Amino acid sequence: MISYTESYQIVKNEFLKLKLEIEEVDLLNSLNRILADDVYSDINQPPFHNSAMDGFAIRFNPNIKKWKIIGEISAGNYNRFTLNDESAVLIMTGGKIPENTSAILPVEDAITNNGFVMLADGKSIKESQHIRKKGEDLSEGILALKKNQLITSNKISLLGACGKSKVKVYRKIKFGVFSTGDELIDIDGKVTEDKIRGTNLYSVISLLNECNMETLNFGFVKDDKAKIREKLADAFNSDIDILVTTGGVSVGKYDYLKELLIEFGTEVKFWKVNIKPGKPIVFGIWEKENKTKLVFGLPGNPVSSYVNFLIFIKPAILNFFGITPDNSVMAELTESIIKKDDKRNFFRGRLGFNLEKGKYFVKASEAQSSADMMQLANANCLIIIEEERMNPQKGEMIECIKI
Repeated sequence: MISYTESYQIVKNEFLKLKLEIEEVDLLNSLNRILADDVYSDINQPPFHNSAMDGFAIRFNPNIKKWKIIGEISAGNYNRFTLNDESAVLIMTGGKIPENTSAILPVEDAITNNGFVMLADGKSIKESQHIRKKGEDLSEGILALKKNQLITSNKISLLGACGKSKVKVYRKIKFGVFSTGDELIDIDGKVTEDKIRGTNLYSVISLLNECNMETLNFGFVKDDKAKIREKLADAFNSDIDILVTTGGVSVGKYDYLKELLIEFGTEVKFWKVNIKPGKPIVFGIWEKENKTKLVFGLPGNPVSSYVNFLIFIKPAILNFFGITPDNSVMAELTESIIKKDDKRNFFRGRLGFNLEKGKYFVKASEAQSSADMMQLANANCLIIIEEERMNPQKGEMIECIKI
């Protein structure tokens, strides 16, 4: 059986064969997209020397403690003044300072009286204090943001400051999703004695939305060859890049998916991986008339499909866009874990950071059933136990993937 390391390398390599396309979007539509072009500052940031505080612009002289107020400057309303050692200009935060200003006296350190400002008792002033220098944040022509990074809300103001009303981003990968199973009903359906609500469809689409990918929902399909064949035809004839299905990939009598994928000409790259949960995953490539689609057949158990997505699809998406995942940490086990096989195990667990000790601690969830949605919902990490590692003990360090 193929290992996780080998199987993920196959997935990663096939993702990189997809076409990486660039599109331009409005700045306000760029949030959570992947930046596709290096961004350089087109001007100095800030573009002029300005005051970092509300206060008084002065020409610094350590022997002077009182100044005559000769004018006022507010942000965006510059007036030209020439300071001497005994004059001051009232200035607001962000206001362009007079040319020979060498310090800002904050209003809270000052006392004003009859057109004069004085340094308050117990306060001091230093040369160059509270002055933002021209180009202090960024000089014109300097790299402001490197490409291949997620545009988060804290980057929007910098993009705007660089004049980017339009931003070049990578086109989203388009995924198609459907779930198979005679037992499945939609989540708003009435549960009868042998039916269950089909949650995998919603889980996978939510995971894709979390990655800010585009999705096409093909819904549910019964364990019927003709109906699955029809659903696959719809998916392969669509404009999706990747198809993700759940259910029908194991060895049961009605597990038709792998057989039908091959019937459609899919080259199966692997089926069954030495992992737990999620062993029955199938991955392949469908090609026809210069069209290529990647295909993931995930198991029907909700925890298995969720784990498969986190360890195969999500990191491959990030790698495709040139992003290094940052959701893995080392943590100390608070209780020993019993591992009964030579598979790579992904235990659900609770992870927390201890500020006093300066490190993460983790505890495995009590139940590890691949159908236990309650334990999955209460977990905030996957604990990775490699193939050769058996029964990690309390106090040992172990790798965890945050979820």
